[in-house]
Amino acid sequence: MTQSAASPPIFTPSDIRALVRGPTDDERASVALKLCKKMDVELSKADRAAANEILRVMAGDAAELVRRALAVTLRASDVLPRDVALRLAEDVESIATPILSFSPVFSDADLAEIVRRADPSRQVAVATRATLSEDVTDALAECGCEEAVATAAGNPGAAFSEAGLVISLDRFRESQRVTRAVAYRDALPAAVTEKLMHLVTEDVRRVLQARHGLSAPQAAALSTGAQERATVDILDEIAAAPDMEAFVRHLHKQNRLSSSLLLRAATSGYMRFVEHGLAVLAAVPHHRAWLLIHDAGGLGFKAIFERAGLPQRLFTAFRIALDTFHAMAEDGKALDPATFQARLLERFLTQAHGAPREDLDYLLDRLDQLNTRRNDQPVPLVGAA
Repeated sequence: MTQSAASPPIFTPSDIRALVRGPTDDERASVALKLCKKMDVELSKADRAAANEILRVMAGDAAELVRRALAVTLRASDVLPRDVALRLAEDVESIATPILSFSPVFSDADLAEIVRRADPSRQVAVATRATLSEDVTDALAECGCEEAVATAAGNPGAAFSEAGLVISLDRFRESQRVTRAVAYRDALPAAVTEKLMHLVTEDVRRVLQARHGLSAPQAAALSTGAQERATVDILDEIAAAPDMEAFVRHLHKQNRLSSSLLLRAATSGYMRFVEHGLAVLAAVPHHRAWLLIHDAGGLGFKAIFERAGLPQRLFTAFRIALDTFHAMAEDGKALDPATFQARLLERFLTQAHGAPREDLDYLLDRLDQLNTRRNDQPVPLVGAA
């Protein structure tokens, strides 16, 4: 809409006085809102210059309410001067967020620079924009917080270079939010798909296989290799953990405290890890978990196993691992994982007559895989806290 020659001035002297000299924040914010709505139209060159000066006055107002009225009203408008937008991007979060999320006046270089020096909330705001160039997502990959990288990776309007995706996965390899967001992108380079297969969960691997043309043998090979490498690494960390409770809570926070990992720890003799793991999953103190696990009657272990939500089909394997641990503890000797697993397997084969065949096959397969692990450190046969 163009202002005609007969139209009254778009900004009246009383408007300007009210904006500059309004006695309260609310009154000045109300005037700012009205003026901003008037500005988002086609103006003459002189009126546009005057409008820009008024916007600069608003951006410098001491009242947050006035600056917020400006940011919210013109957040998606191309009439906002770039210098004003950059100033608002440095303002408090409630003002910076709408501008960073929507304003079209920023260049890719502006956004990349903002990402490199901004706090996480501003990085996330940039990551939500309708479109993002590779220059901006490269900056997010290199400097962005986990939430910002996951948000950008899940944004269908964000273009990513192969290098940006690789950097994102390298920095946040343990973040399911990031790996899942990357995995669900419509198109991925082959190198990124292969890298993801070592990081994501089984359900996401199936998506990768379906979406990105991996054959079943390729997916299975990558998946198995990734799982075994991850298991070896975590089992080595378990053996060396100076603070077991903190280590277990760290794994739980990262969604890595799985039933499979607990079974592998149990079949390697790392019972302190199992104790703390069940305590966290069952939401009970460690000393109570210890009493239930090492209850001579066996009912306590069953109770905490069920409370922790572990699969019932694994109960027999855990029970026999615990019995093996107790039998070896009576000797008072620390035995290496291979010896522990040999005793465990012997006990399993002689005691698990009622176990389903698939459970027996499952445990035999896991023990066979674990026998290839690197670590031959002695098993710490101590079940106490």
